[in-house]
Amino acid sequence: MKHSPHLAALIEALRTLPGVGPKTAQRMAFHLLQEGRPGARALAQALAAALDSVSRCRRCRMLTEGELCVICAAAQRDAALLCAVESPADVVAIESSGSYRGRYFVLMGHLSPLDGIGPEQLGVRELEAILAEGVVRELIIATNSTVEGEATAHYLSELAGRRGVRASRIAHGVPLGGELEYVDGGTLAHALAGRQSL
Repeated sequence: MKHSPHLAALIEALRTLPGVGPKTAQRMAFHLLQEGRPGARALAQALAAALDSVSRCRRCRMLTEGELCVICAAAQRDAALLCAVESPADVVAIESSGSYRGRYFVLMGHLSPLDGIGPEQLGVRELEAILAEGVVRELIIATNSTVEGEATAHYLSELAGRRGVRASRIAHGVPLGGELEYVDGGTLAHALAGRQSL
């Protein structure tokens, strides 16, 4: 069935969200227009306000409404530790653990030459400038455990080495409370390769 132009545009806009296919986008659009009009207006207003006021932190590239994000602005954070992550969601995940007190650098992606994403798109020039200041002693690389994430980690470790900064990689392996029989082979291989002495 062919939709009206505005409805078709709404469905296409909803498809830009991660994990939303054509059927889900259509279901969302119908819900917003049938029963969810107050919620749809609130969503539209919140989205417009966020687009107008949220940008990237000038230091770490995290999403913020100010020039600096709250983490970069916090004097009590350890400036000698810098954790490179792929996305703002990764910062939120690490912060929720409560175990890291350093600062971050958000790459906003990973190296993917086939998609046209190289070092320039990841803000490597800005990262190099931070490392050149001489304050950072360790670059903790927390990219995803994918082929692109591993390639990005390797690139960043070489970059840190050229600046005389120690590079480390977050551990990957069997999750706490996980049972070996349910863990995939790739995760087990990483866990075995990264084993430590007791």
